Amino acid sequence: MYKLFDSELKLMEILWNNEPINAAQLSVLATEKIGWNKNTTYTIINKLIKKQVILRTEPGFVCSSLIKKEDVKRAETELLIKRLFDGSKLAFFAAFLENETLSEQELSELRALIEKK
Repeated sequence: MYKLFDSELKLMEILWNNEPINAAQLSVLATEKIGWNKNTTYTIINKLIKKQVILRTEPGFVCSSLIKKEDVKRAETELLIKRLFDGSKLAFFAAFLENETLSEQELSELRALIEKK
């Protein structure tokens, strides 16, 4: 399972949308999109390399993701359901639906997803 901190997820979002990309370019994008300085970006890149989430290749310190965005979303969702709803997907959906107003189209799409399962 992939456990990424918010700062790591922010950087991974940029990477997933631009990979492969060298670290210098990634740092520029992080400055533009998040407001980070170069040192912060490189620190998080190196943490993600150690976690085996980013692959660094040379020449040029090129960064590529070793995990898929969908896998991270799935793992984070499972962790949330486990922590806050005692692992019950039903309790998760019930809490979500109690607190949200869905359009008819959203309800229809949700029904279709449930019927596919």
